Amino acid sequence: MPGIDSLTRAVYESTNLVFFGGAGVSTESGLKDYRSKDGIYETARNYGRPPEEILSHECLYEAPELFYRFFRDYFLGSASPNVTHRVLAALESSKRRVSIVTQNIDGLHQLAGSTRVYELHGSASRYACTGCGKRFTREDVIESMTNVPRCDKCGSMIRPLVTMYGETLDDVVVTGAVKAISQADLLLIGGTSLAVYPAASFVRLFHGDTLAIINRDPTPYDNRCDIVIHDSLGNVFTALANTMRLSF
Repeated sequence: MPGIDSLTRAVYESTNLVFFGGAGVSTESGLKDYRSKDGIYETARNYGRPPEEILSHECLYEAPELFYRFFRDYFLGSASPNVTHRVLAALESSKRRVSIVTQNIDGLHQLAGSTRVYELHGSASRYACTGCGKRFTREDVIESMTNVPRCDKCGSMIRPLVTMYGETLDDVVVTGAVKAISQADLLLIGGTSLAVYPAASFVRLFHGDTLAIINRDPTPYDNRCDIVIHDSLGNVFTALANTMRLSF
């Protein structure tokens, strides 16, 4: 596999690795990405509005039934960590400093065992009442008998603690992610077209030794990277783990 030897060497030599991941990280867990031919933008045609309108602050509060129908269909299914999630967790377990900056809301990095995870767009595992602020879990929402989950304390709508279109990113998470990227010696980008801002602009903050990217298709950042691998993340991380003799 072209580039895998250089990537393995960079990971071996790294003392502060940051993995910056997009929706493509979780497609091998059965979740859809956004912009591929099989992604959410191409398959969500039965909801009356495009996904970026449904997944917005306005839709959540003005048409919560539509929002939750879409959210349940696309974000509350069962999924398990795949090889990419597990190998990243294994790298952390091998006493390396590994941080994850993710655009995903599925929580699969934590399920795999990673502990230093910056979720730029929040998490579909965490929920809060819009009235009294009571916290709820993903399981609470899945088990709700109504399409729009309601708080058992005050009756107000429960919302996912994710960043909708029209909302700003969490300052604490952004600060942590920016610090991690700016201090890394290896930034490994995976499963993202780097087309979503402001998240993609974080890559510009990296000034370390090695910038690497793994994506099936070319990205606007390919010519800036030291290592470019156009292959599936599963193939690359399996090869990386086997070469480094990681147990995952």
